[in-house]
Amino acid sequence: MSTARIPPIQCLLTFEALARLRSVTQASEELCVTPSAVSHRVRQLEQIIGTKLFGRADFSLTTEGSEYLAHVREGLATLQKFPSSSAAPGKRKLRLALTPTFARSIVIPRLREFTEAYPEIELTMQVTIPLLDVVAEDADLTVRFGAGRYADLEHICLTKDVVTPLASPAFVREHGPFVEPQDLHHMPLLRSPLEPWRTWFAAHHLDWPEPVDGSQFNDIGLMCDGAAAGMGVALVRLKLGAPWLESGSLVRLGSSETFMGNVPSPHAHYLCWRTGMMDRWECAAFAEWLKKVLA
Repeated sequence: MSTARIPPIQCLLTFEALARLRSVTQASEELCVTPSAVSHRVRQLEQIIGTKLFGRADFSLTTEGSEYLAHVREGLATLQKFPSSSAAPGKRKLRLALTPTFARSIVIPRLREFTEAYPEIELTMQVTIPLLDVVAEDADLTVRFGAGRYADLEHICLTKDVVTPLASPAFVREHGPFVEPQDLHHMPLLRSPLEPWRTWFAAHHLDWPEPVDGSQFNDIGLMCDGAAAGMGVALVRLKLGAPWLESGSLVRLGSSETFMGNVPSPHAHYLCWRTGMMDRWECAAFAEWLKKVLA
């Protein structure tokens, strides 16, 4: 095993406690972490060493788990012979570059779950500008939004979404009702290169050109704020627009069955990294967590 793949000591301590106590609750209490953190650490350890450690729901050990436990206890006992500072795990720094609205709508509301599960990982978060290829050069992991053609990077598709027109309740009261797609004719349509209106027009058999007039935004969050302020109708991905929909500052137009059928966006969010970056366990841990969040 190379030094780059040595498991963090927090994972080893958690494995030892769970093997001894055979209870996630008791292990979490002993280690002063959440039960979720216990489960995350054990899964991370199994990923790093490539071995299943627990065989059944009662936390009985597999044959490999029993053998590994003996080595772990021997190693921990050796560390205990030295001053505690020698055994203290260091922080692992993870630099993330995220598109703004993806960060605010999807990552930040759930990020405490990750930091509690991996307190040894110190996050640095930076903003990228989608579609314009303005990225943080020193980022370990980058979330990009586009067509997925990144020849210089390894990448996976994180999530695809559907788009629908959204507006403020006051705008709907003033300009509605919206019954048919044609009711958007002559309405102020907010524009963004991130979500071209032609996608929605084509899906509803409207032979309308892409709008060339009206307010334009290069950030979906700003466009949602503009729509919430009554500036017009915005075409928004439902997952990114969730905070505005949940707060009631934006609403869908008309009936989802007859007017707002789900229209796939031509773009998607991708997690990108340089070759070899996933050999770092903190990168693999965040990637696994993010995929589960979006599953």
